[in-house]
Amino acid sequence: MPPLSTSAPDVSRNARQANFRFRCIACGDLSDRASQDFRCSHCGDLLEITYPHWKESSLEPQNLKSTWRQRRLSQSAVDFSGVWRFRDLLPFVNDEAVITLREGNTPLYELPHCARITGVPRLFAKHQGLNPTGSFKDAGMTVAATFARLAGFRWVACASTGNTSASMAAYAARGNMRSLVLVPEGKISWSKLSQALDYGAVTCQLRTDFDGCLKLLQELVLRAPVYQLNSINPFRLEGQKTLALELLEQLDWQPPDHIIVPGGNLGNSSAIGKALLEMHPLGLISRLPKLSVIQAEGANALVRTLREAGGKELVSVHAETRATAIRIGNPASWKKAVHVLEATGGACEQVTEIEIAQAKAEIGAEGIGCEPASAVTLAGLKKLVKQGFIKKDESVVLVLTGNLLKDPDFTMEFHRGNLFGNSVKDRGDASQNSALDSLRRPPIVLDATLDAVIRTLEQAEKS
Repeated sequence: MPPLSTSAPDVSRNARQANFRFRCIACGDLSDRASQDFRCSHCGDLLEITYPHWKESSLEPQNLKSTWRQRRLSQSAVDFSGVWRFRDLLPFVNDEAVITLREGNTPLYELPHCARITGVPRLFAKHQGLNPTGSFKDAGMTVAATFARLAGFRWVACASTGNTSASMAAYAARGNMRSLVLVPEGKISWSKLSQALDYGAVTCQLRTDFDGCLKLLQELVLRAPVYQLNSINPFRLEGQKTLALELLEQLDWQPPDHIIVPGGNLGNSSAIGKALLEMHPLGLISRLPKLSVIQAEGANALVRTLREAGGKELVSVHAETRATAIRIGNPASWKKAVHVLEATGGACEQVTEIEIAQAKAEIGAEGIGCEPASAVTLAGLKKLVKQGFIKKDESVVLVLTGNLLKDPDFTMEFHRGNLFGNSVKDRGDASQNSALDSLRRPPIVLDATLDAVIRTLEQAEKS
């Protein structure tokens, strides 16, 4: 089957000339079209979407803020979306062409319990796990899936550690398209995979890791009329950048001092950073927050890239972590992430499996909950405070990327005390084990008598 190309203008389907162009992140080449692998035709690097007309147009910040606020009262389907509500800063598409599941509009929580633990009073969590399919992926998928259908594709595909597959399959079904999912065998939460199956995806479990799945997908889209929906696709990042717009709106456009994001394939940190770097010159915010990226110690490609290669070339790793959403050793968007870290003055840190498990339980104690990958943000915050990078009087927003129910096995194994097995390395020192024990709430098997329940209640009251 001959490869297809994606046209930026797509004038036949839009009411006006497209408002964006593709730009190479390396050589800066501008184009109205992108090949199916979304790489520069000159140097082979990744593409991003840019908006040349912004320089000439009158994007008044107060008018934009007023428009976005008024759309919250609208009964239009496109305005129910917390992504398309900010469509003035997105690639243009007619409202009726949008594929949406009412994504976005996610809450910003205060974290009083975690604030006491870290000593940072102004601590918040932006919970993207409360999107329709339970992760931040939905914010990008609504835009990318919409443009896939506009370009006339019948099939969309992704390589995934779980969340992308669930999101892509849902939006493909909603848009009356077929979906193909490539996942690494035995390295994905069944809870996530079950979503893709239920939404009708053709699911292939490949005997490789995520990076191997992505490599095969890149080859596939050049040979078959299949549209790629991984974060290599710049439309994905355009949707995901609205997280930052919504966050700043929730903060009355007063930027926090720090935003902390989990680091896997690095598309989300790149998207949030792109939004911040666009908002500042538009006058939507008065200063840039520092955006920091936290990785699992066993999947620390960006950490090593910065420390060992100065951010100039990728240091790939064999990824291994129970935080499966960020179990990625060859992150595609590493150059974009390095640029964001440099532009905002953010940090990049790594955390251990025990630190992730402890932070996850502490977030759960807030009555919120998240999947393991999200918890690296709190674990990383502790380290950055200890290092003095984050001051205790500064404001911090943790981006929680996935729902607690994305990986219930991790949660159950933690509370039953068998998450780390008998490995001395995993079990940590005595103080760490004591901290973990204080957070565990294993189910208690009792005789079905009132006295047994009352005794258990009294014991719990003492603890």
